[in-house]
Amino acid sequence: MSFRLAAYAVCIEGGRVLLARHLPSKGESTWTLPGGRVEHAEDPFDAVTREVAEETGCDAVVERLLGVDSRIVPAAERTVPGGPEHQNVGIFYRVRITGGGLRPEPNGEIAESVWTPVPAVAGLRRSSLVDIGLAMAQNLPATGHVAPVPVGGLIQH
Repeated sequence: MSFRLAAYAVCIEGGRVLLARHLPSKGESTWTLPGGRVEHAEDPFDAVTREVAEETGCDAVVERLLGVDSRIVPAAERTVPGGPEHQNVGIFYRVRITGGGLRPEPNGEIAESVWTPVPAVAGLRRSSLVDIGLAMAQNLPATGHVAPVPVGGLIQH
């Protein structure tokens, strides 16, 4: 089984959430939250603001920890055929944008970042991370844990 520790930014302002359009080398684009891998010896708190800057061009500050999500992606549902099962541990933070300007990720897989009305998210082809982050931001679970998000239809791992 492969493993990834990642930090994700949930930025909601004026009823809109900041989403990033991930454009893989193969397949369809998917909307996701800004964020990504925590590098070796990096604090996830620092990783989330680094990832926001890299992927969106914006500066951000962490306002609070929302929670931690751990999920297993079955081998059959992975975007890379033939790969093993994958465990993703995601640390979700509520962040506030403090500067910069939206732009595509230079030499990366984020084609654009946009402010999206929260009600419009349901109609997007999106990562399950979006629904997890929004659930944490809206419910502020005391334990930092939300029930597993069903994956199907427009939601992808």
